[in-house]
Amino acid sequence: MSEAQVIKESSDSRRLHGNGPHYAFYGDDFTGATDTLAHLARAGLRTMLFFAPPDAARLSTLGRLDALGVAGAARTMSPAEQQAELSRAGAAFAALGVRVMHYKVCSTFDSAPEIGSIGVAIRTLRAHCANPLAAVVGGQPNLRRYCVFAELFAAAGADDHQQSIYRIDRHPTMSRHPVTPMHEADLRVHLQRQGVENVQSVDWRCYTAGDAALQTEVRRRLDSKPDALLFDVLDDSHLQAIGRVIAHHAAESAPLLAVGASSVAQAYSLALDQRAEHQHAEAREHVTLARAQGPVFVLAGSLSPLTEVQIAAAHSYLRVELDPLQMTGDSASDYLATRAAAITGPLRDGRNVLAFTTRRAEHTAGALPRLTHACAALLRQVLGNAHLRRIGIAGGDTSSFAVRALGAWGLSYLAPLPAGVTVCRLHADRAELDGMEIMLKGGQMGDADLFEQLLAGDDGDKARRR
Repeated sequence: MSEAQVIKESSDSRRLHGNGPHYAFYGDDFTGATDTLAHLARAGLRTMLFFAPPDAARLSTLGRLDALGVAGAARTMSPAEQQAELSRAGAAFAALGVRVMHYKVCSTFDSAPEIGSIGVAIRTLRAHCANPLAAVVGGQPNLRRYCVFAELFAAAGADDHQQSIYRIDRHPTMSRHPVTPMHEADLRVHLQRQGVENVQSVDWRCYTAGDAALQTEVRRRLDSKPDALLFDVLDDSHLQAIGRVIAHHAAESAPLLAVGASSVAQAYSLALDQRAEHQHAEAREHVTLARAQGPVFVLAGSLSPLTEVQIAAAHSYLRVELDPLQMTGDSASDYLATRAAAITGPLRDGRNVLAFTTRRAEHTAGALPRLTHACAALLRQVLGNAHLRRIGIAGGDTSSFAVRALGAWGLSYLAPLPAGVTVCRLHADRAELDGMEIMLKGGQMGDADLFEQLLAGDDGDKARRR
C-alpha cells in the first residue's frame, strides 16, 4: 500500500469516527507524557494532556481535539494498581472511539514484573484494543535511543559531543536504577519476563525493501498471533515506515495498541501527513520560549548523574539542599516547613531558587515513594506562599506526584527546550495556578545548562548560536 493510500485511510477513519480524537496516550510518568504532547502538537495535532481521563463536560469546553493524553504514574505502581488505573484509562479511550491507543513508556524501557510492569500494561490495554497488531516501537533516535535486532541501546553523558552509546544493561545509569535497574537488553526477553510470552521482532532490514514488503512481513508475523511485534529503530526513516504500518492497521481494523516512547507519536504523525516533518522544523523555528518575567523555582528530586551536572551548572539560582532522610523522617512536616520558608523568602525577593535532594537518597531507595510525596508537599507549600509564573521539576517520579498535588487538571504544549524537554502551560480551575509555565524533565533528559535555559528561553539559545 502506498503512503498516499495510508494517509487517505487515516483521514477516512477520522471522518468515520466524527470529530473525536483519533489518538490517545497514557504516559507512565509526567515527564514522558509532556514529551509525547510536544511531538503531537508540533506535528499540527490539537492535543491536550490531562491528569485523569476527562469527562464529557471537560471535553465539551475544549472543542475538537485530534489527540489527548493522560499523564499518570503507572511506572511506580504495583501490578494490581496498574491494572485498575489502566482499565479506567483504556475504557475511557475506547469510549472516545480512538484508533490508536499508545502506552507511553520511558525510552529506556526500565520496568520490572513487580513495579511499573510494561507487561501488565499490554495485557490490560489489549482488552480495549481488538486489533491483531500490538506494536512495540523500540527506539527514539532524537533522544539517542536505538533498538537493533531487538536489543536496546542508549546514550549517556551531559555533552552531545562526549556521549557514548551503551547497551542498556551496561548503561552507567539505567543498569543501576534504584527502583527498576535494566539487567536485560533484549526487549523480547525483557517483556517475556513481565508476562508477554510471544514477542516477535521486526528488524531494521525489513524496512529497506519498501512498504509493500514490510506490510507482507507484518501480516506473516500476525498469522502466528503474537502477543506483540517489536520494531527496531535506528533512524527517523524507520519511524516513517513503522508509522505507516500503524496507521494502515489502525484504519482497516479495530483500535490498535502501540507501546513505546514518544517515538510512537512521531511515527504516527509522520504517517498521517507527509508534511509533518516540515511542520516539526517550522514549529521549532517559530514557537519559542520567552525569557522568564519573574523568579523561577526548580525542584530537583532526580538522582541521575546528568541532573547532578545540571544542578552544578545552575549559576543563576540560589541552591537549597534537601535532606531525603529528614524529608521522610519522623519530623518531616517541621523540616519541610523550614525548607519551604528558606525557598519562598528569596523567591519573594525576586531571586531564582533551585531546591535539590542530596545524593544521600541513593542509600534510601526503599523510601523513594515517601520522598516523592514529600517533594510534592514541599512544592505545594512553596506555591502557596510565592506567586510564580514559571517552575521546573526534575525527576520522572517527582514530577508525577508533585504536579498531581497541585490540584490542576491538564497541560498544553507551550515551547521546546533542547534534548527532549518541554515547557507546558498548566490548566487549573484555580486562578493562581492557571497559565503557569512548567517544565517537567526526566533524569536522563536535557543539556548540562538546562536550568539556565529555562530562565533565558530563546534569548539564551540565540546567545549560544552567536
